[in-house]
Amino acid sequence: MCRLCELKTGAPDQAGAPPTPSHRWNSRRGFLLAAAAASALPAAAQVDVGRASAFAKLVPAEEIEASAAKQYQQMLKQAASQGALAPPDHPQLLRLRRIASELIPFTPPWNPRSRQWTWEINLLGSKQLNAFCMPGGKIAFYTGILEQLQLSDDETAQIMGHEIAHALREHARARMGKGAATSIGAGLLSQVLGLGDLGRTVTNYGAELLTLKFSRDDETEADLVGLELAARGGYDPQAGVSLWRKMQNASKGAPPQWLSTHPAGATRIADIEKTLPQVQALFEKARRN
Repeated sequence: MCRLCELKTGAPDQAGAPPTPSHRWNSRRGFLLAAAAASALPAAAQVDVGRASAFAKLVPAEEIEASAAKQYQQMLKQAASQGALAPPDHPQLLRLRRIASELIPFTPPWNPRSRQWTWEINLLGSKQLNAFCMPGGKIAFYTGILEQLQLSDDETAQIMGHEIAHALREHARARMGKGAATSIGAGLLSQVLGLGDLGRTVTNYGAELLTLKFSRDDETEADLVGLELAARGGYDPQAGVSLWRKMQNASKGAPPQWLSTHPAGATRIADIEKTLPQVQALFEKARRN
C-alpha cells in the first residue's frame, strides 16, 4: 500500500502492525460509510491517466480486497489494544469522515467496484507522517500528518483523494500481479542462461528498478486522479501545490528521483500545476452547488 509514499519519517511498520502509539484512546469502534454513498455518477474524467495496468488482471480483485479487509481489522484491533485508535467522536476523525463522504460519491467512474466497497475511515495515534487506503476502501490517517503539517481541509482532501486513487486504480493489485510475473520471468531467464544464484541476484535488481519506475508512475497517477476527486468534492485543487511543498520540506534528504519510488517534489508540483486548469472548473462548480 502507499502509506503516503515518500513521507514516512519512522521505521517501516511490519505488515499489518499498528504504529507505535503517541496518543491513547479507549474506543475501538470503526466507521462504515454506506456503499450507497458512492451512487452519484459524475461526468467524464477531466484528467487523463490512461488505462489501468494489465498486471492487475493476474490477481483476483475479490481476493485482494478480502485480504485487505482482514489485515485492516487486525490493524485496528492491535491499535485499539495499544490505545492508539481514535474514538468515534474525536474531532479529527469526524473531520476525516466528513471529507471522505464528499469524495466517495465520485469514485465509481474510476472503478465500478467501489460501489460495492464498505468504506472505512479511521485515525491512528502516531507521530508518523502517514496515511493510506487499502484495496476495498479501507482508509487510515495518522495523527502525525494532520498535526505536524498543520493541514487545512483542502490539503487533507488532496491526501485523501490521492490515497483513494491508489485503491481505485488498483495499484496494489497491479504490483502484486507484476511481482508474480517478474518472479516467473526472472527464474526462467536464470535457468536458460545458467547463471544460478548470481543470475537471480542480477535479474532481481533489474526487476526492482523496473518496479520503482512503475511505482513512480502510480504516484503521479494517484496525484492527478486525487486532484480531480478533491475538486469534485468541493476542495480547492490549488491546495495540491501547498500540500506537496509541505511534504517536500518534510522529506528533505530523500534519495534522488531515479532511485526513488516516488516523483521528486519539484516534479510532482509541476505536474499538479499543469493539471490545475483541467480541474479548476470542477471545483468552482462544486462550490456553487
